[in-house]
Amino acid sequence: MSNETKQNNFKFNPWWIYGIIAAIFVAMWISGQSRWVEPSKTSVSKFNEFLNLGQVDKVVVYNKSSAEVFLKPEALKQTMHKDLPKKDILGNPNTGPHYTLEIGNDELFQKKLEEAQTAKKLTSYDYKTSSDFTDLLINLLPIILLLGFWIFMMRRMSGGGAGGGGGQIFSIGKSKAKLFDEKNDVKTTFKDVAGLEGAKEEIQEIVEFLKNPKKYTDLGGKIPKGALLVGPPGTGKTLLAKAVAGEAKVPFFSLSGSDFVEMFVGVGASRVRDLFKQAKEKSPAIIFIDEIDAVGRARGKNNFSGSNDERENTLNQLLTEMDGFGTDTSVIVLAATNRADVLDKALMRAGRFDRQIYVDLPDIRERKEIFEVHLAPLKKVENLDTDFLAKQTPGFSGADIANVCNEAALIAARNNKTAVDKQDFLDAVDRIVGGLEKKNKIITADEKKAIAIHEAGHATVSWMLEHAAPLVKVTIVPRGQSLGAAWYLPEERQIVRPDQMLDEMCATMGGRAAEKVIFDKISTGALSDLEKVTKQARAMVTVYGLNDKLGNITYYDSSGQTDYNFSKPYSEETARTIDQEISVIIEKQYQRAIQILQENKDKLNQLADILIEKEVIFKDDLETIFGKRPFDKALHEEIV
Repeated sequence: MSNETKQNNFKFNPWWIYGIIAAIFVAMWISGQSRWVEPSKTSVSKFNEFLNLGQVDKVVVYNKSSAEVFLKPEALKQTMHKDLPKKDILGNPNTGPHYTLEIGNDELFQKKLEEAQTAKKLTSYDYKTSSDFTDLLINLLPIILLLGFWIFMMRRMSGGGAGGGGGQIFSIGKSKAKLFDEKNDVKTTFKDVAGLEGAKEEIQEIVEFLKNPKKYTDLGGKIPKGALLVGPPGTGKTLLAKAVAGEAKVPFFSLSGSDFVEMFVGVGASRVRDLFKQAKEKSPAIIFIDEIDAVGRARGKNNFSGSNDERENTLNQLLTEMDGFGTDTSVIVLAATNRADVLDKALMRAGRFDRQIYVDLPDIRERKEIFEVHLAPLKKVENLDTDFLAKQTPGFSGADIANVCNEAALIAARNNKTAVDKQDFLDAVDRIVGGLEKKNKIITADEKKAIAIHEAGHATVSWMLEHAAPLVKVTIVPRGQSLGAAWYLPEERQIVRPDQMLDEMCATMGGRAAEKVIFDKISTGALSDLEKVTKQARAMVTVYGLNDKLGNITYYDSSGQTDYNFSKPYSEETARTIDQEISVIIEKQYQRAIQILQENKDKLNQLADILIEKEVIFKDDLETIFGKRPFDKALHEEIV
């Protein structure tokens, strides 16, 4: 290994300081000269008294002006020395010095010492021009401790080892990006990314740009400067970036948007400069900034005081660096966020992030592929139907599916199984969607009857409506914060029509409607139902323009600019109309649900009785009571 490499690997360790301080204490203890006990002050007359009584063992005179007095061990037992500490701070006997004094006339004092030594009342005396090395260390010890504490705190404030300079205070402006290159073992590749075919294709093309730029530049094309991965949480944006790091045989700098933020002014901009400087030196290279909205938010939205904004300064520097590239530098910036609507417009323009790659929630075929990836390390039963698992998890992201697989393995282990089976996966989905079962929750008979009626109302209304989601099962076993639940398997629609939304709202109001029909009373148990239908009705009126009275108008702003406004985008009169229309829609579906349940009151009671008895009922139980659902169709037809 070269000397240069050794120097680069050198890192300062604060424990060295602690070791040095400990060694000083040990040396002082071994020398036996340390002042573990502060000596008492005395006068010359008192000293002469001790000397005449033969109690003094040794005297050390410093600079002919002061002296330290060491008493004999037997003298310490005398009453006149009762105020002296018998032990030091370490618990050892107090060996002195026991007293200090100002000697006054040096010649007279020395004569007195000579006479005492001749009379054998004093063992020895010594003259020194200054204090010994141990005393010097004692004087310097507080300074050393303060210096060690200061270095320790500066290292902590600088982020505990920021890259580039060993983590000291002078390296605080260095980039904290983690570098992946051919020396790092990055095992994630595009084969590990299931689904996301469109996103993978664009990302692979970016990798190809860097591997073989001549192929594109020969035709006059320019390498894109940046690509923004946008999508809901858990869809695989960071995983795609890891795959790029594994596939691209070029340096890959990875960091989070929050890594630019620091308590010191100007650090964020300094780290941006250092990051791009390193990337240019290793060109061609890729920079990946995860959660870029931490520094990329639109400027001027939150800074109401007009004072210096460190985040805005960091963003300004990022904009400058991205626009400062030449086409021959071959540095591409990848970024990921699930809040693209709040990003600054200057960051989104062509020439900075040239491409926006939308990473959407997986469809049924992509969920099957994701299941197959996460099922690979599990010990599972043979012929496990991944198509069935994909159908049971509509709206699940890749992270959710990974969680389902892990939860299923934990449930199987809890039940002492040797392999994970289909039921474990169903239980895992229930656990994630509904929460943990609480079978020991205390519920009275009246409450249990009310819960059963409520859930049976949901099941009955959804069974009778064409566009309501097909029922999977109903339970009155408490889960999470809910006292009962009904599981549905919704269709994966690309567009939704008003009659479909109204049927879903009617089915949601079926629980409260059932309570009204059976008990002629309503309860607080429909809170989540009311929240859901209110959001749906408000979306119909204010977002999708599906209300006849307001017409084809929307108050939704996809850019997110209205999030910071203190006023509504409509008048008070329109606000009153919106409230009225939302109430009319909900009440109409509530009355519709009541009518359906009154027509099927006997079957509703019958279903509730079965629920009370079994606690969990499935689609087959509803078919026994209501017969086949007339408008049922295949849950998932092959999409061409």
